[in-house]
Amino acid sequence: MKKTAETAVEKTAVKKTAAKKAASAAKKTAAENTAAKKTAAKKTAAKKAPVKKAPAKKAAAVAEAAVEQPQALPAGKPESPAALVRRARRINRELAEVYPYAHPELDFENPFQLLVATVLSAQTTDLRVNQTTPTLFAKYPTPEDLAAANPEEVEEILRPCGFFRAKTKSVIGLSKGLVEQFGGEVPGRLEDLVKLPGVGRKTAFVVLGNAFGRPGITVDTHFQRLVRRWRWTAETDPDKIEAAVGALFPKSDWTDLSHHVIWHGRRMCHARKPACGVCPIAPLCPAYGEGETDPEKARKLLKYEKGGFPGQRLKPPQAYLDAGGKPAPPLGAASGT
Repeated sequence: MKKTAETAVEKTAVKKTAAKKAASAAKKTAAENTAAKKTAAKKTAAKKAPVKKAPAKKAAAVAEAAVEQPQALPAGKPESPAALVRRARRINRELAEVYPYAHPELDFENPFQLLVATVLSAQTTDLRVNQTTPTLFAKYPTPEDLAAANPEEVEEILRPCGFFRAKTKSVIGLSKGLVEQFGGEVPGRLEDLVKLPGVGRKTAFVVLGNAFGRPGITVDTHFQRLVRRWRWTAETDPDKIEAAVGALFPKSDWTDLSHHVIWHGRRMCHARKPACGVCPIAPLCPAYGEGETDPEKARKLLKYEKGGFPGQRLKPPQAYLDAGGKPAPPLGAASGT
């Protein structure tokens, strides 16, 4: 009996051990199943999760590439400062391709001639000035000569330019200023030039940029009109326009930028009837549609060499002539403009 009892106890112990092992194995299997389910869930979530953003530099490069493709700018659409800079610089690059030979359209051989011609160009065309100044400079070739001139004789020469009395006073006065203050030499600094009679910032920058190679923005009527049409600025004061536009471009671009904008304003983007239908920057212009959009009709609105007419200068640069430009006719000759 004793052995039977011991055998029963052993069997019971074995059963308990087997039961514990089975329970442990079941728990392990359950744990493994749970872990597998969690892993699968994470993989599924990872597939559904949004893609992480590219690094800032890469995103900026993608954005820059996207802006490089010209797109029409809907009226009233807000534009960030960075987007404005990119669009403005794209417009300048496009205009540089259209007018690679853009230059000052006043005839001059030295800084003094350019200074006088620029003063005379107020309220008249460069063509009219270029037709008038040969006689003026032939008779008064230096500041000393013009400073000592008889005002009545100068007035008679300058009569075709309009406002000839006021302009005579200015050119004689600035000539005297050059002789008395600067030894008969045109100064190469803005602060000196604007001290001369009839010389403002616009005139000074024309002289500095084209006679001395020093960057400046020339804010004439064409420049003012176009930069507002393009929404580069809403300013109306020339000095504020100069500051606002200057902030969009590196200083080294200022002089050529002025030529590009002014040439486009004279030839294509006119005040009353801009030739929108043939404009190379139409996709970048918020004012597209203010003018003629039909290409054939718009082409008839083009002026100067783009329309088959001579340009403003009697003696233009060779690059202009090589590109198909025509010199202006002398005073009294028949003109196609």
